[in-house]
Amino acid sequence: MIRRNSYTILLGFIFISLFSFQGFAEQEPVDQLFFYEAGCPPCARFERFLSERIKQYYRVEIKRYEVHEPENALLLSRFASLYNMEVHTPAVVVGDTLIIGDERSSFRAIEASVREALRTGAPSPLSLVRDRQDLKRTVSLTAVLSAAAVDAVNPCACAVLVLLLGTILTGRKNRRRVIRAGLAFTASTLISYLLMGMGLYFAIRITGIQPYIYIGVSILAILIGLGNLKETLWPEKWFIMEVPKSWRPRIQEITKGVTSVPGAFGIGFLVSVFLLPCTSGPYVVVIGMLSESLFRLPAIGLLILYNLIFILPFIIITLGVGYGLTTTARVERMRREKTRNIHLITGLIMLAIGAGLILLVATGNI
Repeated sequence: MIRRNSYTILLGFIFISLFSFQGFAEQEPVDQLFFYEAGCPPCARFERFLSERIKQYYRVEIKRYEVHEPENALLLSRFASLYNMEVHTPAVVVGDTLIIGDERSSFRAIEASVREALRTGAPSPLSLVRDRQDLKRTVSLTAVLSAAAVDAVNPCACAVLVLLLGTILTGRKNRRRVIRAGLAFTASTLISYLLMGMGLYFAIRITGIQPYIYIGVSILAILIGLGNLKETLWPEKWFIMEVPKSWRPRIQEITKGVTSVPGAFGIGFLVSVFLLPCTSGPYVVVIGMLSESLFRLPAIGLLILYNLIFILPFIIITLGVGYGLTTTARVERMRREKTRNIHLITGLIMLAIGAGLILLVATGNI
């Protein structure tokens, strides 16, 4: 009898625990996103309602987003795109419901949505945009790797580096100095391009044109692709996708006067500006995409990755020439022979990026 009573008590304890756990699970707080502007009277009324009514009587986690912060404004625009409607502050997202305005009907809708979210155990509203964000990260990473690869073999920058290394070799025959000068030139190019890229990135973020940037960079990518294909088929017609011929004597004159490591470092900054018409196309496309698709830290990380890929051939050429594995004449000959193929590959990749972005925008996936 004692053993039977023990089993009964144990089973009763298990059932009570299960029901208690279910009741606890049903009371897990739900996320409520609140978008507001500092100093906005309707937003202040919303804030009071959420604090005095919703927070006090329901298990909710209120996440506040001040829309003057670019990242918060971008998140709100994603919800506007998701619901295909104009959204203004104050705005609240609960479960799969978006409520705007500070009328009594809005307050009733918020309370009803909170009850429904608690009843069904609705996931955070952030999960509604997470899939799109993951797709944008994938698209951005693919574009960064592709554009950086074609930009890395760009014939313009390599031509200047080869000219610089040849000048130092002719003057002193010191291969250790060649390596130091080549790496100094590479470092200054990396720094200048990274600074210019970050400047453009933050400029786009500040202007608030991110919602339209995908269309713009899609068109730009297609134009760059067509321009490079033109260089493959008709290299001497209409325009050139390289440094203007009128600039080239000046670049050669400046470069030939450099024989020291500090001079090589300085010339990297100067030449980076001269080379912008030749090398900036894929870079601008990538910066435009990153300014819309990612938050600040991941975007800057991808900019750094792009530039590290961009300078990789500089390092290879410098070490190859410095250790006697090749010569500047051989590298220059190879550059001239492969220029058309490089333009062809660049054109096809940029066309693919542009067409892919247009398709994703048209289908509403980004």
